[in-house]
Amino acid sequence: QVQLVEAGGGLVQAGDSRRLSCTASGRTFAANAMGWFRQAPGKEREFVAAISWNGASTGYGDSVKGRFIISRDNAKNTVSLQMNSLKAEDTAVYYCAASKSWYSVRERADEYEYWGQGTQVTVSS
Repeated sequence: QVQLVEAGGGLVQAGDSRRLSCTASGRTFAANAMGWFRQAPGKEREFVAAISWNGASTGYGDSVKGRFIISRDNAKNTVSLQMNSLKAEDTAVYYCAASKSWYSVRERADEYEYWGQGTQVTVSS
């Protein structure tokens, strides 16, 4: 059974940094794209960042570009999201996602087959 488990969420102050991690089990995603999405109350799920199978290519949503950095460690089957200069509007549940079919950067939620349960990030201003 494939599982994605996020960690690292919590309450932070505006301007602070936070690192989220996601560990996959049940299969390797070393040849597949992985990504992060987020969903705030009353809003649709939003693309945050994605990374290609080998980490050579990355993509970011406009609202986080220049502040967030996605990375992966295929040996550990993990993907991380370094969040810097956090703002109140970054408050959301953050979801890790893994694709079964794609190896390049994907920005649409329907291109990912596997999802974590989510981790809450709350940014206090």
